[in-house]
Amino acid sequence: MSLSDLLFLLESGVMAAWKKVIRREDWEKKLNDVRIRKEDMNKLVMNFLVTEGYVDAAEKFRIESGAEPEIDLATITDRMAVKKAVQCGNVEDAIEKVNDLNPEILDTNPQLFFHLQQQRLIELIRNGKVEEALEFAQEELAPWGEENQSFLAELERTVALLAFEDVSNCPVRDLLDISQRLKTANEVNAAILTSQSHEKDPKLPNLLKMLLWAQDQLDEKAAYPRINDLSTAMLEDPPI
Repeated sequence: MSLSDLLFLLESGVMAAWKKVIRREDWEKKLNDVRIRKEDMNKLVMNFLVTEGYVDAAEKFRIESGAEPEIDLATITDRMAVKKAVQCGNVEDAIEKVNDLNPEILDTNPQLFFHLQQQRLIELIRNGKVEEALEFAQEELAPWGEENQSFLAELERTVALLAFEDVSNCPVRDLLDISQRLKTANEVNAAILTSQSHEKDPKLPNLLKMLLWAQDQLDEKAAYPRINDLSTAMLEDPPI
């Protein structure tokens, strides 16, 4: 062990010894002293339900809590229909539904439109429609690649799927994974939410990330009852 390693261990031991220990009763008292308005909690829950597309739950929660959603709940059903169409590989149907919702979404977002067209190409390849896929790539996607290098790289990567009879050995086989559909579906979902002046992501997960970050910062200075399992939110005493 080097001298620097030894000094580090000694310093760590000293720091650990000087950590402040907060008893459970004191910690719980501090938590109970924090006052959060029920209205704010209801808004947080409603934000999550609306953003994630739980329209039935959002409607029931609106009736029970009185919390009004920031957007018309009817639009959630339309948005989820678009997302589901992409997840099922029905990209043409999804594009039609987006245009029915708001034609400006695709008109003002060329990257999203390209990714939807790219997903159409992937679905053609998935279904073994090689000639149709080549024709679609040449007529619909090649012009995009000529104008944008990043689009060209994505197009070339997608067309590479056609070079392999056994896609299990293909270096770009991830494009055929369900995760690729989900990625495109989430991109469309975010674009629709943005067009409705709504956040792309629910606030609740970000608050939980902030909680974990705050605990990590506090761990360096104190030993206290912390939340280790977010699903239960139970306080656990620290090892002393």
